[in-house]
Amino acid sequence: MYYDEYDMLLTCPAGTQPYTIRAGDTFYTLAQRFNTTMAVIIAANPGVDPNRLQIGQRICIPGGTTPGQCPAGTTAYTIRAGDTFYVLAQRYNTTVAAIMAANPGVNPNRLQIGQRICIPGGTMPGQCPAGTTPYTIRAGDTFYVLAQRYNTTVAAIMAANPGVDPNRLQIGQRICIPGGTMPGQCPAGTTPYTIRAGDTFYTLAQRYHTTVEAIMAANPGVDPNRLQIGQRICIPGGTMPGQCPAGTTPYTIRAGDTFYTLAQRYNTTVAAIMAANPGVDPNRLQIGQRICIPTA
Repeated sequence: MYYDEYDMLLTCPAGTQPYTIRAGDTFYTLAQRFNTTMAVIIAANPGVDPNRLQIGQRICIPGGTTPGQCPAGTTAYTIRAGDTFYVLAQRYNTTVAAIMAANPGVNPNRLQIGQRICIPGGTMPGQCPAGTTPYTIRAGDTFYVLAQRYNTTVAAIMAANPGVDPNRLQIGQRICIPGGTMPGQCPAGTTPYTIRAGDTFYTLAQRYHTTVEAIMAANPGVDPNRLQIGQRICIPGGTMPGQCPAGTTPYTIRAGDTFYTLAQRYNTTVAAIMAANPGVDPNRLQIGQRICIPTA
């Protein structure tokens, strides 16, 4: 009987699907491609010699997960050059064990370009859970740097990215940034600010009429001793430059200014100037610093 005649008679049982042998096919490679095992394919094809497969021969592929038909909770993925289960676990925020469990019969040491597998659980790129935001790793990124930049903690980033090794981040890898305050999204009562050369929480507290403690409270996870140029933080309460409260007028400190000379010049008192500028140390005024002069 020729195989074209056999094909006409071949009816694959429920739970299997017909397949036509192509060049290079073996039961082993088919088991990998269709996420099943050699033993199951052999059982589904009695009378077929796995050592004498011929191009055009029809067999039945059992069980497993057929390409493009991954079970609920997983997503189909096609193997590319350089892929390993470890690399995929990092990229898709899952674990090697979870990928292996979702792909029975697939040998992680024999992945082939074009092979279809199923990626389980985790967080797929661009699909971060509520309360987090997707982020693509760039050169120089570490969980510590990201925790500072996004006003969160290393522990919180690790918790939002199970299966991601913080010591093996790769440029282009997608992760999820949790909680904290994302750049440009400061909470009510605060204003975003970008760190510049020479900035410290102390100088910022003076400049924005607030306190070091208030800035620290508005920026949990930010180390005031490790501020970086370009880092985004939130400036709380106080009075922002140029925004003096009613009954006062903004003033820029010049050489020789003191609260005493200003009180004389503007017909007010040192006590009134101090009251209008909480957090400003009258003994540490800096040229260019903005304060508020009371007009009453």
